[in-house]
Amino acid sequence: MQMKLKPITDIEIDADMNVKDLTAQMLASGGFTAKKLGVACDIVRKMFQEKECTIFLSFPACIISTGTRGVIRKLVEDKLVDVIITTCGMLDHDLARVWRKYYHGDFLMDDADLHRKGINRLGNILIPNESYGIVLEQKMQPILDEIYKSGKKILSSRELAYEFGKRLTDRKSILYWAAKNDIPIFVPGITDGAFGSQLWLFKQQHSDFNVDVMKDEQDLSDIVFTAKKTGAIMLGGGISKHHVIWWNQFRGGMEYAVYLTTAEEWDGSLSGARIREAVSWGKVKENAQYITVEGDATITLPMLVGSVLSSGRPGRH
Repeated sequence: MQMKLKPITDIEIDADMNVKDLTAQMLASGGFTAKKLGVACDIVRKMFQEKECTIFLSFPACIISTGTRGVIRKLVEDKLVDVIITTCGMLDHDLARVWRKYYHGDFLMDDADLHRKGINRLGNILIPNESYGIVLEQKMQPILDEIYKSGKKILSSRELAYEFGKRLTDRKSILYWAAKNDIPIFVPGITDGAFGSQLWLFKQQHSDFNVDVMKDEQDLSDIVFTAKKTGAIMLGGGISKHHVIWWNQFRGGMEYAVYLTTAEEWDGSLSGARIREAVSWGKVKENAQYITVEGDATITLPMLVGSVLSSGRPGRH
């Protein structure tokens, strides 16, 4: 039987081209990761069009130190995702950037010199001490005291994220929009960062204050088992990605999954594992629409979201 082959077409750049047109041409170009990004755009469009699809968004902290924070905020502001699972540092960076600025740096800067100057380097982002740990302690302790005095002494990570978000006025904050739009944020590794350290510090003077991580798991269980369909946009790996796919295995797997990663597969890590591996675990359905896109999410995510939104705002809510 003769194979039915689809010819490769060249990308034709035009001065008036928008992101949607570019990613459509990338899909047709057959060009390695370019085609994968084009496929990802198509899958996300389908997810957004599925009114009965519960969409998870997962990402690690580091990306919130960059301007790509604004892309994630857009997804939350426009209610294009339903559930967020992230790491403790996301709370750190989102809150710190509400109150202080982060700065441009370089991967090749002298780290010993930066340390002596009280400046922390995150890749090519510079974070002075006063923009991070110092300001978080100054601002978080009074907020925690206010929450505690309101009678809320045992909270889940979801409830903590909401309580902080509803007290913010900065419309650039992810926490602000998540609280405003009632989009739950789950942080399974809630103690692994400055936010978690401030929780520990607060508990030293308030012994009956605590975090109930089992409440988070119950809430996730309720979301997963009542969802008619599920899908996910996952940036990077680690605990945030794993918590998404782990819970979705209990409903027989997700129908849609887009994974943006820079990790290698050969080391056996969860971060490097492609979506096809999750199929073997039942975390993604055998007939699901899924793609793994290799590349820096500070490049691929803005292109993906820009492409999907240029098609017109999805009417999910």
